[in-house]
Amino acid sequence: MPQPHGFRYETHTSGTVVITHHNRPAGTLRGPRAARFLAEVDAGDPQLVMARWTGNYRRGNERSAREHPRNRR
Repeated sequence: MPQPHGFRYETHTSGTVVITHHNRPAGTLRGPRAARFLAEVDAGDPQLVMARWTGNYRRGNERSAREHPRNRR
């Protein structure tokens, strides 16, 4: 499975965290969610953490979903 890349985050003085993916906004976190996100980024792989928090990661079923009868045309 390819590793996610292209994520960045900025922490603002108000405590808000803005996550971007290839310079496009992917998510904004405030309050306790921002603090929990920053703790996870410090503890793990930042790219994987940001991909999970924004929901922008592959699930491994794209090929099988493409072949499903409902998705054929």
